Amino acid sequence: MVGETALAAGLALLTGSAEYLTGEGLLRTLLFALAIAVLSLVRRTLPATVLIAAGALDAATSGGLLLIVAAWSAGRRIKGVLRASAAFTASFVAFEAINLVENRSAVAIAFSVLLFLVMAVVPGITGRYWSQRRALMRTLHERNAQLLRERQMIARQARMRERQRIAQDMHDSLGHQLALIAVQTGALEVSRGLSEQQREAVGVLREASVAAMHELRAVVGVLKDGTVDDGAVEEARAESGVVAGIDGLVESAAAAGTDVRLVRSGEPRPLGAPADHAAYRIVQEGLTNAFKHASGARIAVGLYYEADSLVVEVVNGPVPKGGAAGTAAVSGGQGLTGLRERARLAGGMVRSGPVEDGGFRLAGVLPYGAGPGTTLVGAGDDLRQQPPATAPGDGQRVGDEPVIDPLDPREEFKNIMSVRRSRGCLVGCGVGLLILAGLAVLAVLGVGKLFDEMKKASIDPGVYRSITVGTSEDAVRKKLPSGESFLTSGVKGKGPAEPAGAQCLSLLSTDSPDDIDRDRVYRFCFKGGKLIEKREFVVRND
Repeated sequence: MVGETALAAGLALLTGSAEYLTGEGLLRTLLFALAIAVLSLVRRTLPATVLIAAGALDAATSGGLLLIVAAWSAGRRIKGVLRASAAFTASFVAFEAINLVENRSAVAIAFSVLLFLVMAVVPGITGRYWSQRRALMRTLHERNAQLLRERQMIARQARMRERQRIAQDMHDSLGHQLALIAVQTGALEVSRGLSEQQREAVGVLREASVAAMHELRAVVGVLKDGTVDDGAVEEARAESGVVAGIDGLVESAAAAGTDVRLVRSGEPRPLGAPADHAAYRIVQEGLTNAFKHASGARIAVGLYYEADSLVVEVVNGPVPKGGAAGTAAVSGGQGLTGLRERARLAGGMVRSGPVEDGGFRLAGVLPYGAGPGTTLVGAGDDLRQQPPATAPGDGQRVGDEPVIDPLDPREEFKNIMSVRRSRGCLVGCGVGLLILAGLAVLAVLGVGKLFDEMKKASIDPGVYRSITVGTSEDAVRKKLPSGESFLTSGVKGKGPAEPAGAQCLSLLSTDSPDDIDRDRVYRFCFKGGKLIEKREFVVRND
């Protein structure tokens, strides 16, 4: 609203100033200024009406800027080529009709046609091109968004089918094997031929197989439809929770004869589901690796509740003398990689490596909640290789930058639109340069034509004073221009009465009065082949 009001006021002020400087009355100036301000304000609502009225007003006034603005709006807002053509034609007729009333010479008509093309047709075509380009880009945006949604749906369906296939394979293979292990260890546990220590070890194996079956059920439920079976959650809760689950892991390891202890510090605080599950898996993987690679070594499991995160670590000592340090169990080599990804998705990180005494340490840092400032992922753990954070002093803190996913469809569409936008800008700049070049050529031609017309219509005051009455007509005309110009059409018939039977030639003076609304005229009248009269007078411009 502020911009439209300022534009209307500026157009009214320019037009009113031009009218007042040309000597028009104050009432006429105010009326024209008010009309132009009103038309500028309603040009968005009534584009065709304002265009036609602007053509008539700009022809009748000395402003001319309203027609440019109205043509731009009409080109953008008039729907349909026929309606737009009719509106511009009506505006042209109104523009030419007013000009013909004031000046009917062929040169003036040609100049007014060229002026209308520059002031109305060019802005109108440019505005229409801009509007159609925006409509095209909006349609492309909607179409691309629809294609991206369809692609996401197809990808989700493909992932769901693959997950269901994997879940079915896991259920058919691992489920059968775990059930068999549970049944066999249960039968072996009640055998009379086992010692008490052997029976206790078999019981640990049976409990582990039953817990593995519960976890398998939960994982299969997630793979099938993305939800976890409530019964499986309740059965596996003891194994998946940070407190109860890790306690169970440590107790199972101790029952199997391993020297393992659990250390806690700090006030326990709840974690989110991803961090909770990641903590349990870190302890589970650390104990498993210690069993496989450092059998018989002492193991310490630590849960340290810090101010902003939970630190989980599993540290095993060196392999004792006579202990096994090989890798007898089957290993896929993907445990630590999976842990790092789990911790990254939970906003934390995992580190592992040997310690000074020859043992090995696996530790994870997991934030209590998700949100800004809690992400602890380092650059080395960033699997998607995000760009480096802004250095301090650039106006924002390190880590405040938005993370951009290269696989995000919105980012992909942004890249596509940036390319199309650059191409559209190039095309638009090319069209604009062509229009400017054409206008420059027309301006040069118009200036040259104007100088030619001035040579035909004006003389220097010294030439006027050098001519004396009584000189032959041929001698006088050799010193004077022809006077056949649209610039002299407005002064013919004005001034003092012409001598009876004489043929008069009216020319403009190159030395005009101070008033820009008046012209100095030199008139030469011939009769009988001689100059019988020369007159100098001032006329008013109409």
